[in-house]
Amino acid sequence: MLQADRARLASLELVPFRAAIRQGVDAVMSAHIAVPVLDAAGTPSTLSSAVLTGLLRNELGFRGLIVTDALDMQGVANQWSPGEAAVKALAAGADVLLMPSKPDQAIDAVVTAVQQGRLTRQRIELSVHRILAAKLRVGLGRRRLVNLEQIADFLDPPQALQRAQQIADRAVTLLRNDKDLVPLRDAASACFLVLTENCCSTAGSSFAQEVRKRAPKAQLTVLNPQMSDVQLGQIAAQAAACQPVVAAAFVSAAAYRGNVALTGGYPKLLDSLLASGRPVILIALGSPYLARSFPAVSAYLATYSTAPPCELAAVKALFGEIPIQGRLPVTIPGFAKYGDGIQVQAISPP
Repeated sequence: MLQADRARLASLELVPFRAAIRQGVDAVMSAHIAVPVLDAAGTPSTLSSAVLTGLLRNELGFRGLIVTDALDMQGVANQWSPGEAAVKALAAGADVLLMPSKPDQAIDAVVTAVQQGRLTRQRIELSVHRILAAKLRVGLGRRRLVNLEQIADFLDPPQALQRAQQIADRAVTLLRNDKDLVPLRDAASACFLVLTENCCSTAGSSFAQEVRKRAPKAQLTVLNPQMSDVQLGQIAAQAAACQPVVAAAFVSAAAYRGNVALTGGYPKLLDSLLASGRPVILIALGSPYLARSFPAVSAYLATYSTAPPCELAAVKALFGEIPIQGRLPVTIPGFAKYGDGIQVQAISPP
């Protein structure tokens, strides 16, 4: 739930939507977030005509496709059946229903809703026209198949990657920095622990590679949550000689105002490191709410994403190659407030 008044929405949350609409964005995805100032009933935005039609269509003037977020997510699925959620989303103004948990039920419910008059044929046809127009704009009528050899040319042009890195660099947020641990003074004496989310994940490889480039003699260990308590205990014992311990934790699961739980033996490992008295720098690559689970860390960095540019941005911030200038876009109860962020100048540009 987003508790904000109209003035706050206009000055913050709606700014990127207005800019994207001015630039002719083709599609907007809804979120399953209730915004009481827009819909007093507390209906998730995906199912709210006040949000999708009243705000997005009528007030902001968006004429493209409205795509729901996944309808199998708990924000919708916990309260409405797959069929009812589909009907309510279309009635609210959505054009594309993303990932209903039971597609057949969703289709049957929409057909029944039209037959019973809950949805009009004109409402369905309007979305069909938008979808066909979108297909026409991208040339699907002329060429339906993708040339696999050209995908990288379209998806990863150098200018897009450069812009992504600029955004990631500017987003890094420092929320605690006891004894000015960040940037690192002596990286060679630090231990780096990369806490990946599973044994097969590629996340963390960029972080490890970039650290090794800058501190080839530092102790660096890539962990996975399947490691035994014995293995993690050995890693903790080895880290006891380090000053400080840098733990880069990947937490891609969404969490709102709650504790973010690390899997496997990671919580026990971090708790033991904190209990040893060694300074611990924790980097949350993904959800910033990880801080709630480990409030005793000496320094805390948030990147808000697990994408490779954020891995590099975290390393650059640690080594003082970029200024740390991010501001917290949320409140982490008991740890930091919206707008917090310790500002640090770069000390050793790459």
